[in-house]
Amino acid sequence: MADYDLTRTIIPYLDRHLVFPLLTHLHEAYELAKGTNMVDYIVSLYEQLNPDSDVPEEFAAKRAKAVAINEQLQQEAQAVLDVIENPDFAQALRQDKIQNLAYLKDNYSLTLEQITALYNFGKFQYTYGNYSGAADYLYHFRVLSTDTDLNMSAHWGKLASDILTGKWDTALEELNTLRETLDARASAAPLVSAVPSHVEPLATLHSRTWFVHWSLFVYFNHPAGRTLLLETFLAPAYLNTIQSAAPWILRYLAVAAVLSRRAQASGATTTAPVSSRVRHAIREVVKVVQLEEYQYSDPVTKFLKELYVEFDFEAAQHQLQLAERVVGNDFFLSEYREDFLDNARYLITEAYCRIHQRIDIADLSARLNLSPEEGEKWIVNLIRDTRMAADAKIDLEKNVIEIHRPALPIYQSVIEKTRGLSIRTQALGAALSRTAQHQQAQPAKEQPAVVEGAR
Repeated sequence: MADYDLTRTIIPYLDRHLVFPLLTHLHEAYELAKGTNMVDYIVSLYEQLNPDSDVPEEFAAKRAKAVAINEQLQQEAQAVLDVIENPDFAQALRQDKIQNLAYLKDNYSLTLEQITALYNFGKFQYTYGNYSGAADYLYHFRVLSTDTDLNMSAHWGKLASDILTGKWDTALEELNTLRETLDARASAAPLVSAVPSHVEPLATLHSRTWFVHWSLFVYFNHPAGRTLLLETFLAPAYLNTIQSAAPWILRYLAVAAVLSRRAQASGATTTAPVSSRVRHAIREVVKVVQLEEYQYSDPVTKFLKELYVEFDFEAAQHQLQLAERVVGNDFFLSEYREDFLDNARYLITEAYCRIHQRIDIADLSARLNLSPEEGEKWIVNLIRDTRMAADAKIDLEKNVIEIHRPALPIYQSVIEKTRGLSIRTQALGAALSRTAQHQQAQPAKEQPAVVEGAR
């Protein structure tokens, strides 16, 4: 399924170090690693690529240079390192960074240049491959620094470090903090600025595009990540980002929506209530998939379109076969192949049962890409474990499913259709009232005088 491989599409939006897990070819990893200070890793890749060759002398010189730079940066940042290791310092910190800087200057004689040295040291640790150390140094720099640009850079560096060390809870916290920072900067963008008016929105779009790609590491590794992905990616600002700059992210949005659907329908208990955005994720994703089909589609998005837009169950069955392979070969999704397939079959069954009252189990099994025996077992378990048990009954002698939906009472139908009528009427009345008040407040305009002789 090389036609649907998104690896090379995603790589331009990732940091060099985040790309290493995605690469499967040693030569590509080696070429990428040569731009870092991870000399031992570069040497190991070279030895794997050239088992019969000696390690070039240049690697020894590169290692010596990296060690020298590391020692120099550590010496420059040592004064700050000594302070942050002092227990009394943590207790003296305040929310106000200006007060903290004054405290550091008065009690430890630290300057802004020395604090910036901590950033440089943390950044070098990242290029060195010491991700846990980089995360610690960049975090402390962010606590102390008032430099907006360096703080933002430290945000990204710490997030990358948390991802590469596999600390998913910490990475999720950092991801949420970064999102809040990006949103705050976007909303606080000055209307009048020294830069051209188009620069600020483009910078926001660029940052959010990178955020969307980096977040895939967290959302598909954290236990609650798929639900959180739906919450984030379906928010208007980030959905606009996906539609404008990264439509291929619709694959991950669609998979997350499919994975969340059956758990909601089975009434599974969760630690937190599911939001309306997540409950209606399938509906929202289908709308976006249909809207953006002209610029991106793959078997995953086509599966949803065939099922919910075209209602073509045979085409949906074919796309599901292709989607299973696409998901299985995707770096972020491969772990969820079986869950995706199981949830997709649930969606097909749900849609099929919604428009049929009598269903042949063998026919439905074929639409689910299952043998009659596997399909019968799967359908029985599905009906038993979900809310479908209230309406569906299985006749094993005739090998059919009977769907008995209780008729909705007339008064209930009236209530459903008129539920929002009073609210809409009030809103319309309020709008008319405001319009009338606005017109009355305006002074009556004088009629223009007619010029004598003008016709």
